[in-house]
Amino acid sequence: MSIHDLLFWLISAMAVGCALGVILSRNPVNSVLFLIATFFAVSGHYFLLNAQFLGIVNLIVYAGAIMVLFLFVIMLMNLNADVEPQKGHLVQLAGIISGGALFLVLLAAIHTASPVNIDKQPIDIGLIDNLGKVLFKEYVLPFEISSVLFLSAMIGAVVIGKKEDTPAPKGEVNS
Repeated sequence: MSIHDLLFWLISAMAVGCALGVILSRNPVNSVLFLIATFFAVSGHYFLLNAQFLGIVNLIVYAGAIMVLFLFVIMLMNLNADVEPQKGHLVQLAGIISGGALFLVLLAAIHTASPVNIDKQPIDIGLIDNLGKVLFKEYVLPFEISSVLFLSAMIGAVVIGKKEDTPAPKGEVNS
């Protein structure tokens, strides 16, 4: 067993264990912390696949920004058992049915998947240079459309967040 295989199994065990911690934890703050650790494990898999850019972006965007936002929201909600509504049997049944359907879909995906030999893949497949070439050659139109969409979203956020100037009472100056 090589060091690469050992790292893969250690990171996989960490990802599965932390994902179970997200589901089984009763404390929402602990659940978010387990989710952050799961994202770190997924980033470790990206690094093992030689996709350093995706690993760093996953850490910055998900573990860094989104999970911190979730943590702040959970802390601001001040959840406790007294305020939390009780779940009925119908909700539990719906959860069991949807979880079973997800399990069947995962089993079908595993059954139809074919193994990939990573050793025969090019070494530079996940590097930012190749990602940039593919992004600006094959996907240039969707990339440009998304940039216009992001620009319009930023302008819309500024327009919505801008306060309207109210006239100052006589004798005072707006600052």
